[in-house]
Amino acid sequence: MAVTVSLVFLFGLVLVFLLRSKSLGYGAAFIAVMFGFYLASTGAAGPVNQLSTAVVDAIRNL
Repeated sequence: MAVTVSLVFLFGLVLVFLLRSKSLGYGAAFIAVMFGFYLASTGAAGPVNQLSTAVVDAIRNL
């Protein structure tokens, strides 16, 4: 059985945990930017989506 989680939901959840734990460093900034790109679906969302798809595929193939 496979469970699919939206990347917007995943990035949002991670961002909420980082904000609540007050650990706002470079990692939190990256999560916030990625969440913004996915949420807003700007013109840069296409390349960001392709990059994250490539990373997920690379991790899956390890």
